[in-house]
Amino acid sequence: MARKRFSVEQYINHLREADAMLAQGRTAIEACRQIGVSEQTYYRWGREYGGLKMVQARRLKELERENARLRRSVRSDA
Repeated sequence: MARKRFSVEQYINHLREADAMLAQGRTAIEACRQIGVSEQTYYRWGREYGGLKMVQARRLKELERENARLRRSVRSDA
């Protein structure tokens, strides 16, 4: 099954949309269905990106990519 890839901005937008639905009294399952992700994915995104602003999330992803690149270079040098 093909995976959908979302950008960091889309993660945060979906989380905000789901949080708004939860504030209106909907259940987490209904909110997840509305944004098109599984409940597990919603909670994983919330754990990783919850409370972050767009700029912070972009910087996080940039640092993760740089860290992976540096790890690869260290492994190839050893």
